[in-house]
Amino acid sequence: MATQKLRNYQDLRVWQRAVAHTVTVYRATRNFPKEEIFGGLTDQIRWASVSIASNIAEGHMRHSDKAFANHIDIALGSAAELDTQLLIAMKVGYLSEETYSEIHGELIEIMKMLHALYRTVHGK
Repeated sequence: MATQKLRNYQDLRVWQRAVAHTVTVYRATRNFPKEEIFGGLTDQIRWASVSIASNIAEGHMRHSDKAFANHIDIALGSAAELDTQLLIAMKVGYLSEETYSEIHGELIEIMKMLHALYRTVHGK
């Protein structure tokens, strides 16, 4: 791998922050309307959030820079989905502006870290 040798994806700060962010997202969506849980906005938000850390982990375990970069790219896509879904949740009144701002701010930082990791692994 082009990046420093990490024995475990759990050593990656971006993975750690993505996991912590997912916990925050689950807590923030706990009181969404029941009709949003299965197949609705709650489900979509949670899936996208989980997908970020999951793709970092999966890509790291592939043991090739090309595969890792691809999974980081997928994690970035999930982050963009989550960003959109959180905005919608705020606009329909499921999230307060304050909660949205906190979650969104951390998501932006995670996205910056993913972009940096992608550039490092991909060599761009």
